[in-house]
Parts: sequence; C-alpha cells; structure tokens
Amino acid sequence: MTRDRLRIWSGPAAEKEGTPPDGMLVEQVRAGDAVAFELIMRRYNRLLYRLARGILRNESDAEEVVQETYLRAYAKLAEFKGPQGFRAWLCRIVVNEALGRRRRGGQVISLEDHAAGTSGPHGSDPVETMRTQQPDPERQASSSELRKMLEGAVDSLSDDFRAVFVLRAVEGLSVAETAEALGLRPETVKTRFHRARANLQRHLTGRIGSNLPSLFEFGGARCDRIVSTVLGRLDL
Repeated sequence: MTRDRLRIWSGPAAEKEGTPPDGMLVEQVRAGDAVAFELIMRRYNRLLYRLARGILRNESDAEEVVQETYLRAYAKLAEFKGPQGFRAWLCRIVVNEALGRRRRGGQVISLEDHAAGTSGPHGSDPVETMRTQQPDPERQASSSELRKMLEGAVDSLSDDFRAVFVLRAVEGLSVAETAEALGLRPETVKTRFHRARANLQRHLTGRIGSNLPSLFEFGGARCDRIVSTVLGRLDL
C-alpha cells in the first residue's frame, strides 16, 4: 500500500466506497504493513476521540486514551476474530481504557442506567428540530462560542448518557451500531438517548441547528499527532 493511496482513503468515514474494508486492513497489519495500521487510525481517530472525550470530559486525557487504545489493539490484533465488527471492537477498548482512567483517578463510573434520569416535556426536541434564526454572518461569528456552550451542556450529562449521546447525535451511529460499540441492548441505547436529549433541554437556551457535528472538534493536527505518536511508540 502506498502513501498516495493512503491519503486518498483517509478520512472520518469508516469505509468509503472503493476503500479496503477493515478486515482486509487488519490482515495487512498482521502481515506487517505499517501503512495499513496508519489508515486504520486515520479512519477511526475522530470516532474514538469523541467517544473518549465524551466519557472523560478532558481533551488531553481523551487523546491519550485513543493512543493507548491503538497500542492495545495492535498488541491484541490476533484476538480479533472478524472480519466484521472491528469498529465496535475498537470502541469497546476505548470505553475500557477511559473507564479505567476514571477509576484510577478516584472517580466512580458505571455503564448502568441512572435511576434519576427524567424525560423532558412533550413536543418538539430542540436537539433535532431547532434552527437558528440569526443571519449567517452572526452565526458564523458565534460558532466557536456556541460549540463551547454545547460541549458544556453535553459534559453536564451523566456518564452513561453522554457516551450514548456522542455516538448517536454527534457521530451519527445508528441504535444498533451504538449498542454494539458500547455492549448495550438496543432498548437501553434508545432510553439513554431519549433521556440525554431531555436533560439537554434543561441546559440549552439557544438554538443549535446543525452545529452538533462540530462538537469535540477533531482537527488534522490532532489526527496527525495521534498517528505519529502511536507509530513512534510501536517503532513502525
């Protein structure tokens, strides 16, 4: 695999049309292809970072968790059965790494339902339906501030709800995909997502429109830094 082809195939989409599937990349990595592993990292960096960030609420900690996830995944690649389910396999490693970091920090975290979760009022859901009425120039000028407000609102969610919300609303995974990634039942995913949106209604006073995809921004510099650090630590 060449670097030119790697640049063409890199991006946030898990498997773009015409790109090698995860199973093929895993086999190439097992055969010693370092470029194939770099493509895997660039394919899943944003997803894994956002998931870790949703659990830890700290950017630097989330970045370190993603790096440790790749190191652990590389060492345990022989344990992946495949060929399907590689994304969920990586997500579960991220969750375990993030929860372990939280426990080592003295903070208790679980992935069980919070009994105190409540539903919001009936009617339209601002997370899905509200649109900004600001003129475009004003919306662009306040984009950064709005993103920070949204990130703060998401950070206020309980740990269980936040991970589900990030995968469903921010990354756009389906109920089934989220359930597989977090090892939950689909019914649990639906309940937590509903409660997360209801809880956000109590924190959000502005209109968010289409700004959700900008949450926990994942830029090229962060992507390159994670890839470079992991490859360096693996001496590839």
